[in-house]
Amino acid sequence: MHLLIQLLQPSRLTEIVDIGANPIDGDPPYQKLLDANLCNITGFEPQSDALEKLNSNKGNHERYLPYAIADGQEHLLNICEYSGMTSLLEPDERAFEHFIALKPNAVVKQRISIPTQKLDDITEIEILDFLKIDIQGAELTVFQFGRNKLKNTVAIQTEISFMTLYKNQPAFGEIDVELRAQEFVPHCFAAVKKWPIAPFSFIEQPYQAVNQLLEADIVYVRDFTRPELMDNEQLKQLAIVAHYVYQSFDLVTRCLLLLEQRNAIQLNAQQLYIQTLNQQK
Repeated sequence: MHLLIQLLQPSRLTEIVDIGANPIDGDPPYQKLLDANLCNITGFEPQSDALEKLNSNKGNHERYLPYAIADGQEHLLNICEYSGMTSLLEPDERAFEHFIALKPNAVVKQRISIPTQKLDDITEIEILDFLKIDIQGAELTVFQFGRNKLKNTVAIQTEISFMTLYKNQPAFGEIDVELRAQEFVPHCFAAVKKWPIAPFSFIEQPYQAVNQLLEADIVYVRDFTRPELMDNEQLKQLAIVAHYVYQSFDLVTRCLLLLEQRNAIQLNAQQLYIQTLNQQK
């Protein structure tokens, strides 16, 4: 629906940063933006095999760098049997005893010392509109050492843990406090993962959960109840991410209203947007 782009007239493409870009879960959440040539991607992936795969399949609007993003210090990278569980944090064996089916994936095959960089120190990033991050428990450190880069960011999709699986891993509450302090608010869950508590399992479906929450991908957005925190371009970029990535049509409409009130877009933009949505149903 490129009518939205015509209505918004953004000054540039949406700038997306993907920390932990390992392509293990299929298409990234921003795939529609990428397919429409509406964004640039800067991805970070320290695992060489995953980085090679990303670079072999990248398009003109993508670049991938081998940096590990954290606090700028040297750390041990725990390379696990399943690459999606590789982390700067050490797997917690006590936690995995309660989610036994996950335990083989978290076996550490190798530990290597690697340098890390602060998000604030990455010179390759000039603008950051939308951050997607999944680095197995080290997300809070990135937020704490990336506050300057995140000042103009309008949306963040991050993995959170309700039950921590790594030693000294921050839980959901700590991440929520940090992002609210940076003037973000929760918007939606992109995915919620539940897991059966050992030793229970259904005979036919051993991985089927009952009720226990394990992890989730949660989306935070710049606090739209305080629109003075965003300039016109930020509102435009928030509307683009909300529409193309999350189909959050109500948030898009709120952004259009605010932009109309500022005389930054045509005055019937909301009406045209809503009419087009209804026609597509």
